[in-house]
Parts: sequence; structure tokens; C-alpha cells
Amino acid sequence: MQVDLDEDGTQVTGLPRFQQAAVQSRRLRRWAIGLGGLAGAGWVLAFFVGLFSPQSLWLPLLVNQSAALLVLVAGLQSAWWVTQWRAQVINPAVVLAPLAEEEQSEPQGWYEWLLERLSQGSLHLLNQIGAATLWLAGWALLVVLSIDSVWNLALPAAAMGLSATVGAALALMLAFGLLVLERQLAQEHPAQWPEAGALAQLTRVAIISLVLGALCLLFAGENAVWPARVAVLIGILPGLVAIELLSRAVLSIFSPRRERLEPTLLARSFVADMLRWPPQPLLALQHELHNRFGIDLRQIWAFSYMRRAFLPVLALVAAVGWLLTGIHEIPLQGRGIYERFGKPVQVFGPGLHTGLPWPLGRVLIVENGVVHELATSVGENPAPLQADPAEGPAPITANRLWDASHVNDKSQVIASSRGEQQSFQIVNMDVRFVYRIGLTDQAALAATYNSADVPTLIRSTASRILVHDFASRTLDGLLGQDRVGLGEEIGRAVQSDLQKLDSGVEILATVVEAIHPPAGAANAYHSVQAAQIGAQALISRERGAAAEASNQAQLQASLARDQASANARETRATAQAADLRFSAEHKAFVSAGQAFVLEQYLGQLSQGLSKAKLLILDHRLGGSNNAPTIDLRTFTLPADPTPARTTAQPGVAH
Repeated sequence: MQVDLDEDGTQVTGLPRFQQAAVQSRRLRRWAIGLGGLAGAGWVLAFFVGLFSPQSLWLPLLVNQSAALLVLVAGLQSAWWVTQWRAQVINPAVVLAPLAEEEQSEPQGWYEWLLERLSQGSLHLLNQIGAATLWLAGWALLVVLSIDSVWNLALPAAAMGLSATVGAALALMLAFGLLVLERQLAQEHPAQWPEAGALAQLTRVAIISLVLGALCLLFAGENAVWPARVAVLIGILPGLVAIELLSRAVLSIFSPRRERLEPTLLARSFVADMLRWPPQPLLALQHELHNRFGIDLRQIWAFSYMRRAFLPVLALVAAVGWLLTGIHEIPLQGRGIYERFGKPVQVFGPGLHTGLPWPLGRVLIVENGVVHELATSVGENPAPLQADPAEGPAPITANRLWDASHVNDKSQVIASSRGEQQSFQIVNMDVRFVYRIGLTDQAALAATYNSADVPTLIRSTASRILVHDFASRTLDGLLGQDRVGLGEEIGRAVQSDLQKLDSGVEILATVVEAIHPPAGAANAYHSVQAAQIGAQALISRERGAAAEASNQAQLQASLARDQASANARETRATAQAADLRFSAEHKAFVSAGQAFVLEQYLGQLSQGLSKAKLLILDHRLGGSNNAPTIDLRTFTLPADPTPARTTAQPGVAH
């Protein structure tokens, strides 16, 4: 029951929890500092481990164990706040009288005024929420974040060596020390220390984490994967407790807080309270409702009746559930073999059927008309089937070329003859069988009880049949006339052997997908073909070059011949034109005489002097023996140019 100083202020000195509050406060402080130091050391060591070996088992182990210790530290600190309040009530601290009121100068600027307002607001918010709540929320959030940072269920298994043994020993020693602390807290009387029971429950969280961590270190090895998984899963327990403490801290903000009312321990955990034997979750829930909300379920008759009738109702439900195991539903594509006391009695068809409950009667499901396809050979680690897009590239399994190896190909030795010598050859072939379990009840019983693995039985039988059948065949026959009835013969032989074994399997079809030489021989043959094609291409290339050179020579010769013919015609035409001109001029001279000569002379003269600068003077100018003078000089005066004068003799032109 909480103490209110406004009402019971004079009675607190007689309460045992107030009398021992100072001693309890010192003990809690020492324990919190010691365990907090261990948790911090574990985190620092985990940090260095993460730098050099992030996939090591030590990283999640150290972080999870440190988180469990930090949960206990959070509980110890929360209890320390409660005992500190009680100790102050018993021995109140001397409150110094305030100094004489002095006129305090107002802030000189807006910055100082803003700082003062912020400090007052933060102090007011801290007083409203409480330091204990903030510390508890901070520790819980730190625990959750640290556990989340190392959560990795894909850690590989590895041998730890001597360090694992040393670490396990230290963890067990610390667990033993915490066990002593837990026993000491569990034996405390609630009247003397009400928070001791809750602290003992948080101590069990740390003890369990340390013990599990020690087991992981002791059994860690290269072939053991479970220690790595357990080392990661250890963080679930302290993580759940930390989440609960964080929720309690957040919800406590909305509760009214009074300085004169005795505070309660905030670090109580319902999850940690389940760590007892035998577990009593309903009792813990009942106490929690009674302490938190004042609801006493013991006073409600309905809950009392439920508690008394719980076991009979549970037994009745279990009996009805056991009887319902005698009802069996057979799907449409299946059949069921009903066994009564281990002996097959009847084959059920699709639908609902009744029989004795388990384990007196049971039904084994058998296929009903489901068709399967089986290849005679598969890879050691067949890849999972993946759907390929309809418009994308073809999958690799669709490659049927001989130069590619296929996982479903099976190599067989066949007979061969070269001339008069007997030999053998190796071929790869892909033979598939389409089968189903027989539709009769006898076939269903035979497939269930006479065959442990139907696909393996068919594959082994087919392999033996193929070896025996192909030993007497040749490659030419396989690729020729024998291939037509090959699938039918193989199918009949396999079906005959399966009937002798009473397997209950029905071979529907035998499909020979491909028969070809091995991929290596096909690649060698393709290399020969490529060499032959290369030689033919080289010959064709050289023939083309020779034809090109011959055509070029013919072109050059044709051009030279055409040029010579053109030059000859041009020369002949020029000679003919000159002869015609001479004949014409001769006829003109005969007809005109000197007039024609003078005309030709003047024409030639005018043609020759067409671009010359001439001055033609008549010798008859002047009428006397003195010829005119003409000055042909080209210089002129700059200011007063004077016309040039030229002196010419009669009949002379300059």
C-alpha cells in the first residue's frame, strides 16, 4: 500500500521498508554500477569483434548477454529511485534558505531571454515526467536497438577453440553470482523490501541468458549449427522484457505524479514473472489487475466457475478432438488405404469416410490417376524448376543441340563394326517414361506396401533394361529403322519387369527425346566441320581475288584500246579538215587571185592584232613632207597636265 505524506506523514518511521531504505539504496547502487560495468565491457568487446569478424558467434552472444544485464541494471536503478525517496522521507535533506530577494537584472537581450525560457521549460518537463521514467525508457530503448543490430539467423557454424571454454566458464561464474543474488532477493519479506520480488524476476532473465550462452559456447563446432541460432535467439527474452519496460515508461507519462505520494516500482515485468515453476500466468494476470486497476477476479462467480470447470471442459474437448480423428477426407485426385490396428482393410475413394480414431485406425493417401513423367537419368543436385516468361529467351533445358550436355542424358555402350573389326561406341540418349499408379485397389495396395520409392524403382528397372537392350544395337540402327519401335519395345520390357515385382505401376508411354553422340565427340566433329568450311571459304576467297584481278586487267586493256582508237579518229579527222580547207583556199585563189590573198592577209592581221593597242595614221595627212608629231609618253603633271605630243614621220606609226 502506498504512503501519502499528506495523510500518513507521521507513521512512515515505523514501517520497515522506510527504516531500511538507506541500506537498500546503497546496495542497489553498488549492484547497478557493477553490472553496468560488465554490460559496458561486453558491448566494447562485441564492438571489436564486429570490426574484425562480423560473422562470429561472439558478436550476438556478447550483445545479447550484455542486453540481459542492462535490463537488470534498469530494474535496479528504478528500484533505487524508490528507495531514495523513502530515505529522503526518513532523513530529509537540509534545504538551504533562499538568499535575500534581490532585484535581478532583466536579461540584456533576446538570446539570454530565450535560454532562460528553454531552461525553465526543460526543468518543468523533467519534473512532470520524472527522471526515473526517462532513465528506464532510455535503457529499454538501448536494449531493443542493440538486440536488433545483431539479429542474424544466417550465422555459419564455426569451431571456437579454447576461448569458448574460457567464455563459458566466466558466464557460468557470473550466472552463479546472479543466482545467489536472486535467492537473496527472493527471500526478502515484502514488508521490508516490496521491490525485491520484481528484481529477482529480472535477475532470472540475466541468469537464463548467461546459461544459454555458456551452452552455446561449449557445444559450438564446425558441424553444429544450432549454437549459432540459439546465440541469436537468446535476445528474444531480454528484448521482450525491454519492450514491456519501454511501454510501461511511456504509459506512466499519462499517470498523475505527486511528489508527496510514495512511488511504485516502474520496472515490473509480466514476461519476467512467467519465469517460475510451475508457470502461473492466470495468477500473475489476476495480481496485475488487482494491483493496477483494483479488479479482484476472485469475487466474480463466473471466473470461479470457469476455474472449476476448466479441467472437465478441457478433457471433453480433447476427447471430442480425439474421436474426430476417425473422420477422414479423401481428395478428388487421391485414394486412401484404411488400416485398422495396422492391417489394411479397405481402399477408400474420394470423399468423407469414418473409421477408428488414431492410432487405432489411420488412412494412407494414394494417388488416383495422377500422371507423372520420369527421366532415366537426373543430375546429382537438380535445380528447382522456374517459370520462364513466354516472350523471353528460351530456357537452357530447351537446348537440344548435340554439342550441349544435358542432365537427363544417359550414356550407353552400343555395338559397332568398322569394316571387319568389332568395336563399340558410346551414345547419349534421353528416354522418359510416363506412368501412374494403377487404378485398381490391388495396384494401390501394391504401390503402397511393395515399393518404398516408386520413381527410384522405375529408374533402376529402366536402366537395367536399357543396358541389356542397347548392347545388341548399332548406331546406324538406332538412328535409322530401329528408332521407330524403340520406345514401344523399351516400354513393354519395363512394364513386364514392374509387373513381376508387383509394383502397381502402369507405364502409359515411353518417349525417346534424343539419341546422339556424347557432347565431346559432337564438339570434335563440329571442329572438323568448321575446318572444312574454313578451307572451302579460303578457296572461294582466293578464286574471287583471282577473278577480280583478271577483270581489272581486262578493264585496263579495254580502256587503253578505246583511248588509242579515239586518238586515231581525232587525228584523221583533223587531217581531213586541213585537206578540205586547203582545197577550198586553192579554189578561191584560182578564182579571185590577189584579192583573196589580201583578204587572207588582212584577216590574219586583224586576228593577230585583236588585243594589241594600235594607232593607225594615214600617210597622206598634212599634205606636205612634214609628218605630224605624236608624243606617246605616259607621264603627266600633277597640277596642270599638258597633252602629250608625238612626232611621227610620214607613213610611220608609233
